Amino acid sequence: MAHIPLTLAGCRLEARSGGALWWPAERLLCVADLHLGRAERMARRGGALLPPYETRDTLTRLAAEIDACAPRCVVALGDSFDDDAAAAGLDAQESALLAGLTRRADWVWISGNHDPAGPGGQARATLSRGPLTFRHIADPGALGEISGHWHPKLRVSLGGRGLSRPCFLADDARIVLPAFGTYTGGLDCRRAPLAGLMRPGARAVLTGQPMLSLPLPAAGAPPCAPPARHHHGDRT
Repeated sequence: MAHIPLTLAGCRLEARSGGALWWPAERLLCVADLHLGRAERMARRGGALLPPYETRDTLTRLAAEIDACAPRCVVALGDSFDDDAAAAGLDAQESALLAGLTRRADWVWISGNHDPAGPGGQARATLSRGPLTFRHIADPGALGEISGHWHPKLRVSLGGRGLSRPCFLADDARIVLPAFGTYTGGLDCRRAPLAGLMRPGARAVLTGQPMLSLPLPAAGAPPCAPPARHHHGDRT
């Protein structure tokens, strides 16, 4: 997978094309907002009927990230399940796949705003590792912070066509991760509260192929055109 390097509080990190954040020195892999069980939750509450494969797809992509990076620690930044009942709603195969993943590394479930801890590992409100702090929702006054919750995305013009993708947001104080889960949607990073959270000089790093690193547009700005494409080779 491609990646784009980021630096936060002196730590060299990698924003990966699939939406995970990798800290090579600590062998720590971080993902945000898996929202496992979303299709089941929507059906249970009488919402739209979505194809019931998103949990398996999310876990399969997470397994691929673990295969590629061989992390010593995995941090899930909250909203790992779509609601309190979603963990119990996983089918046997999904539950077995998730349990298998949690046995492959030290696993930390950061508590979200509406989800329980998953199987295995440990549940934490926050996690501090060196100069970095991992939490679910960004604290505007924090430094060296890695968080999720907001599902940032950005719309750009690529080859004359509009393209909307999940993105990392990064400045000299924090990184906000995109949602890793399937069917999670997103919030345009030019809108509040994201537009007011990030400091001057912030960048948006778009997931997918090709990855793009762009200056964060001002609030209300039209879709931006990316610079000339550049590719980053696979490194894990």
